Parts: sequence; structure tokens; C-alpha cells
Amino acid sequence: QVQLVESGGGVVQAGGSLRLSCAASGRTGSQYSMGWFRQSPGKEREFVVGMSWWGVPSYGDSVKARFTISRDNGKNMVYLQMNNLKPEDTAVYYCAASVTGWGPDGQWNAWGQGTQVTVSS
Repeated sequence: QVQLVESGGGVVQAGGSLRLSCAASGRTGSQYSMGWFRQSPGKEREFVVGMSWWGVPSYGDSVKARFTISRDNGKNMVYLQMNNLKPEDTAVYYCAASVTGWGPDGQWNAWGQGTQVTVSS
């Protein structure tokens, strides 16, 4: 099993940027796909973006052209650059790992504890 720890959340004004990081440890020798999900109060967890081991991304419709995922397999890190943030982006953001697939239907079986992102208007 792989363990995931997110960092980089915070409070930002609308139109601003944040960069989230996720550090993976444990069974990192496996070729996991990595991704980000988010959840707001009263809403279901939403797929934000995923990336295959080889660097192929899959973006959720609500963040295309604003968010960018990247990963450094040598450092066991994955990043989420969020630009032009909107109040509706406010949520707890979770890093996740998948053994099969990197889209919303991937087998996401490892999760971090989450990091809060708050976008003020």
C-alpha cells in the first residue's frame, strides 16, 4: 500500500493561484497512477484530475485550462497547480493513487488526509 500526504492548501482570493503537493511513500515501486479529488460540504467527492505513470493526464471538465497536474516519479511527488481560482473551487483536496486507470473511473484505492483550499470572493 502507498501512503499519501498533501500540503500547500490555504486561503487565496478569487483569481489567485495555489500549488498543492502530494508526497507518496510505502510501495512506491509500483507504477501507480496519481490524481486529485475534491469535496465541498454537502457535496460528493469530485474527480479533479489524474495522471498515468507515464504522464498522460485526464482532467475534470470544471478545471480544464485552469489546473495543471504534474509528477516527479523519481521524488515520488505529484503536484497540482491551480490558477484563476474561483470561489466554487473551495473544497478539501485529496491526493489519490490508482492501480488501474487515471480517470474518474480508475481504481483509486489509496488516499491522503486532504488539504483545505478556500477561495474568497
